[in-house]
Amino acid sequence: MSERSVDVQTVLLRRGEVHSPADPFATAMVVEAGQVAWVGSEGAADAFADGVDEVVDLDGALVTPAFTDAHVHTTATGLALTGLDLSDAPSLETALARVRDFAAAHPDDRVLLGHGWDAARWPGGRPPTRAELDEATGGRPLYLSRIDVHSAVVTTALLDLVPEAPGPVDGPLTADAHHAVRAAAFGAITPAQRAGAQRAALDHAASLGIGSVHECGGPRISSEDDFTGLLALAAEEPSPRVVGYWAEENVDKVRELGALGAAGDLFVDGSIGSHTACLHVPYADAHHTGTAYLDAAAVAAHVIACTEAGIQAGFHAIGDAAVTAVVDGMRAAADKVGLARVRAARHRVEHAEMLTPETIAAFAELGLTASVQPAFDALWGGEGGMYAQRLGTERARTLNPFAALLRAGVPLAFGSDSPVTPLDPWSTVRAAAFHRTPEHRVSVRAAFTAHTRGGWRAVGRDDAGVLVPGAPADYAVWRTDELVVQAPDDRVARWSTDPRSGTPGLPDLTPGRDLPVCLRTVVGGRTVFVRPGE
Repeated sequence: MSERSVDVQTVLLRRGEVHSPADPFATAMVVEAGQVAWVGSEGAADAFADGVDEVVDLDGALVTPAFTDAHVHTTATGLALTGLDLSDAPSLETALARVRDFAAAHPDDRVLLGHGWDAARWPGGRPPTRAELDEATGGRPLYLSRIDVHSAVVTTALLDLVPEAPGPVDGPLTADAHHAVRAAAFGAITPAQRAGAQRAALDHAASLGIGSVHECGGPRISSEDDFTGLLALAAEEPSPRVVGYWAEENVDKVRELGALGAAGDLFVDGSIGSHTACLHVPYADAHHTGTAYLDAAAVAAHVIACTEAGIQAGFHAIGDAAVTAVVDGMRAAADKVGLARVRAARHRVEHAEMLTPETIAAFAELGLTASVQPAFDALWGGEGGMYAQRLGTERARTLNPFAALLRAGVPLAFGSDSPVTPLDPWSTVRAAAFHRTPEHRVSVRAAFTAHTRGGWRAVGRDDAGVLVPGAPADYAVWRTDELVVQAPDDRVARWSTDPRSGTPGLPDLTPGRDLPVCLRTVVGGRTVFVRPGE
């Protein structure tokens, strides 16, 4: 985790609603030396008023722990925010028009970069061809990643920059071919462009009440310079904390780069949208079972090495066959080094979408954290969604079973996988509470916990992500409507007046209602965002 200096000022926040398990009716909070020093009632706050450096009048605003996004690709997020974003393009024709306009507006870029196309949502359902992109760019190098970032379409000029041109090349590139063209495209970014993209992403995260991000880097995703540069930038400038994971089977390299673990997007498989998630049964719309990068033996070897080194291991696993490989490998590792040591390491699985009762039970047994993205279901779930197209309706209904994971005692950490889905924590909480498959829904409170305290627990910190004395002063201030206690079956109970409930309220996230607006974000007692005019 990036180190940072903290403000030494003592601050009293009062006349608001403070979301704290220490006092469900708290209206005030004191922050001192980067930590929460006290939470309590407005009347009791008077005792602190003369001994603080600053008093903040909340004027009824809500104070919560800052969110943690447990799966982010920071540079790619910044490039999507500042560059060519096709995530809302309604058709192929619109996408090609945007490519033409972007190329015309960026005549000096060595390589044109874009992200977010999703042919599954377009009339006709086909991606752009290489010839169409060659024409739209005027023959310039272009890398255009699919929304899941597991495949891409490119121009001939970009292929010319790849030492060993991948094939076939007239459709979306996947697996090693995709990794090769991505490396060529991102290798053309200057250090200044990279730092600008990282800064844009972190600033945007802070504006959304996000206080920490887990950067999922690796040799197939970014570069060592990108990774270390991001950690340095986050340590030097006011920004969200950055926890770095490096997806390489090399414990020494992970330590050298300053990563917390050899985890994140260490690929066991690909993605459902790109037909590269590894399945037990073939896709409904393709006659194959996807792509396997690591088998159970490779998983076991990596987990053993990480456990013995005292660092976290973790894997990207989406398809049911990939999840099975992770579970089988983890069990083999536990047989070698001991189940207690494996559990104590809090190894992670990213995405973990296609689960069965048996693999869920194994996650609980092995102490695995499920780092999951509820926005995937909001975007691709439902009877007419991409999951149903790829897998069929019945298999699609089993995906992202958050309620079953919680019932089994599996720790959840929520994230976005940005730029795959946007940084948007309250929408993420809403997506989990109003999952398209009702039996997978969790309460707003459970979802909020997974997106705050869950991210801290995933990095081995049980003392953070909650506003109680002694915790890091990572918090966000929100303008929002009435607070409620919301159940996972859509029922909303108004604020309880019984102190024995011990349940602080949260915003009403019923679909259709406005989401809270972030007014201020503070990380370790240091303000990293203030909304203009506040």
